[in-house]
Amino acid sequence: MDLKRTLERMVKENASDLHLKAGLPPVLRIDGFLRPLEEPPLSPEELRQVALQLMPKDQQQLFADEKELDFSMGVAGLGRFRVNVYMQRGSVALAMRAIPFNIKKVDELMLPPITKELALSNRGLLLVTGTTGSGKSTTLASMLEFINETENRNIITVEDPIEFIFRDKKSLISQREIGTDTKTFAAALKHVLRQDPDVILIGEIRDKTTLATALQAADTGHMVFSTLHTLNAPETINRIISFFPPHQHEHVRVLLSATLVGVISLRLLPRADGKGRVPAVEVMINNQTIRDYLLDPIKTMDIPQLIQEGSSQYGMQSFDQSIMKHYRDGLITYETAIQSVTNPDEFKLRLRGIESTDSRGWETFDPTTTKK
Repeated sequence: MDLKRTLERMVKENASDLHLKAGLPPVLRIDGFLRPLEEPPLSPEELRQVALQLMPKDQQQLFADEKELDFSMGVAGLGRFRVNVYMQRGSVALAMRAIPFNIKKVDELMLPPITKELALSNRGLLLVTGTTGSGKSTTLASMLEFINETENRNIITVEDPIEFIFRDKKSLISQREIGTDTKTFAAALKHVLRQDPDVILIGEIRDKTTLATALQAADTGHMVFSTLHTLNAPETINRIISFFPPHQHEHVRVLLSATLVGVISLRLLPRADGKGRVPAVEVMINNQTIRDYLLDPIKTMDIPQLIQEGSSQYGMQSFDQSIMKHYRDGLITYETAIQSVTNPDEFKLRLRGIESTDSRGWETFDPTTTKK
């Protein structure tokens, strides 16, 4: 197969991902949907040759040993791509994600204005969460670029692999890739505090060691950004605590309440006009009340109510509030809204003008809400 031609098609179609698997033609993911190209099915030998062309000798050996490999690559005139090569049913398969050369600004991504304020926090841990393909890396990149354009800070990233490429502007940015610049996340983070960082980006928190180091860095006065594969703020908190044995849970809650800046959770929804997707965004900010709720396992499950009520004063918002605004603005259809909200029945009642007992925080997102 002609991989460059296929990648050109991928960029032209504004596809997020390209999937190559034996027995099928190349498949693009466009606006969340898989779309096969009208091309002949790929053979196992073709895919093996493609993989060998993309990997240098050392990576070929690593792939032979591990049976899967992550790396990034650039194609002149097209952009950068994150590549995962893996084995399935005895043959090579590839998944490639497009990474734009240009980093979109926070406003271009339609992220809440509070995102900029959170990006400029001086210390603590900020987590961006969501499922695979929900825009976590893109959101983090836009926040780092905002810092880069406005602040004089030393930023160090630890990524697997490096995705977006940053150019030094007002800040100094050093990007380290697992396997090329350092062996593991744990090894990189062990030494990162001696590299005079103001801001640390950890591509993804995958284990207890990485999380413990991130919390330590945040606790010692650094600003730490990272991602987790969780759906919302309460699940994120519970996931963090679950990394540690039960006898440490109370200590972790205390540390988390002291260091957590906030949690930004993402879902991508198809636009009503069929032209791309828009982000539904939940934002939790760790104010004093949230801190108290973080310390209590039972109260932690009530955090969604605090998020909903904290919109006007703190800039927080729930998924349902974000989805309501998109629907009222005509960006998404009724069907998409109902399928995506956390509480469909309450959402339907609100659309009919029937408000719940406590509607605090909804005025910004639903103009029909009566202030109480």
